[in-house]
Amino acid sequence: MSFVVGLTGGIGSGKSTVAKLFAEHGAGIIDTDEIAHRLTQRGGEAIAAIRTAFGKEYITDDSALDRARMRRLIFSDAVAKQRLELILHPLILEQAKAQLLQLHTKPYIIIVVPLLPESPAFLQLAQRVLVVDCDEPTQLARVTGRSRMSEAEVRNIITQQAPRAEFLRLADDVIHNGGQDDLVEQVTVLHRRYSATQNNN
Repeated sequence: MSFVVGLTGGIGSGKSTVAKLFAEHGAGIIDTDEIAHRLTQRGGEAIAAIRTAFGKEYITDDSALDRARMRRLIFSDAVAKQRLELILHPLILEQAKAQLLQLHTKPYIIIVVPLLPESPAFLQLAQRVLVVDCDEPTQLARVTGRSRMSEAEVRNIITQQAPRAEFLRLADDVIHNGGQDDLVEQVTVLHRRYSATQNNN
């Protein structure tokens, strides 16, 4: 059985960067955001259900999810957010489990789940939780720098995610990514630990 680490953290904490560093060490990577993106692109499995639940105005002319419009809706309407999650989460979980089987030859597997504190089904897949942590000003600077979202929109997302303390309470391991920290070294140390754990299984 593969040793699985759940990688999580708030928006802009650097989860994707950390996952890429683990991939360079040979870890298997499952990114639930990438799965969600595939499910909601043109021809994606979730499009028909989203159109039925929310209306055709949330689907673009090329039959993909209108992400900006949906983001505005779900961060202002908790019921709509829950309705979208009920469509996406079972599909994401199903595909993540399929990828786990495909990656069984890897030394260990990192599954990237942004909302891990709120996702008990994904927590059950992981033997260990790794949190990428940084402060809120760093999160704001990173997300506004890489996207078209305003600072107010990013703050709204941060307030609706689990509090930083909740992520840290869940953590077995923490990577500090405040900008001055040596990510490569932190990942290398954990890679050695995870590889040893897998070998001892």
